[in-house]
Amino acid sequence: MWEYSEKVQEHFFNPRNAGALGDANATGEVGSISCGDALRLMLKVDPETERILDASFQTFGCGSAIASSSALTEMIKGMTLDEALKVSNQDIADYLDGLPPEKMHCSVMGREALEAAIANYRGEVWADDHEEGALICKCFAIDAVMIEDTVRANNLSTVQDVINYTKAGGGCAACHEGIEEILTKVLAERGESFKVTPPPSPVAASGKMSTLERVKRIQQVIEDVRPALQRDRGDIELVDIDGKTIYVSMKGACSGCQMEALTLQGVQQKMMEALGEFVKLVPVRATTPAPGLCNPK
Repeated sequence: MWEYSEKVQEHFFNPRNAGALGDANATGEVGSISCGDALRLMLKVDPETERILDASFQTFGCGSAIASSSALTEMIKGMTLDEALKVSNQDIADYLDGLPPEKMHCSVMGREALEAAIANYRGEVWADDHEEGALICKCFAIDAVMIEDTVRANNLSTVQDVINYTKAGGGCAACHEGIEEILTKVLAERGESFKVTPPPSPVAASGKMSTLERVKRIQQVIEDVRPALQRDRGDIELVDIDGKTIYVSMKGACSGCQMEALTLQGVQQKMMEALGEFVKLVPVRATTPAPGLCNPK
């Protein structure tokens, strides 16, 4: 399982500045609920000094997205807009004592929301409509410009790096070739060469998978994460599969644990990576049988 710093956990369970900001005069919105992550950042800016007097956020996303948004609002309060624009996604991750590589896209989303809010305050149009670059990843609506900028800003060098920082390529994998072309271009600028790595599997890349193979992959993810949970006197068991909804039972110390939501988010992400599709992981309680399960009357 992913390791979350104490600071990430603190900002997830006790987020700062969450909710609407009634007297905000700058708003930035990025992401979309359909893609799994969405963030609205609201700022109250002093018009005379352009200093950020207050900041708040509303987000739909995982624990890392909440923690990153909370950290960002704490970091920028008191800064001028020009000072805030110097805050990088890595600064957000560092403030939280690090994020798992697979969750770095949450800090990138925070940085984008900040840029969008400042552009909104200044009456500028924040370019998020893909007019600047071709749409590379249709699953998450990520264009070439964003991928290039993120690769340069964070010194990325692999397709997996791009997935971790932008989510591009983390769905159906059909855009991996386009990502590789961008990496080849940017690495050449740094005097480096891009080494092509083989796709995860022909089955996942093509999107064609038998029901049996799909079940095996889901079961394998469960088996892969169980040892870490068992070391903490917990466990997880596969209960049922209903289309894109996967039902699991949290056992022992994991049942009702404060970290249960984060654990489920982590397992769900691993499921999506293994299957190459969007799935929803749902915990089943003893009093709530999942569809398809035997439920004698």
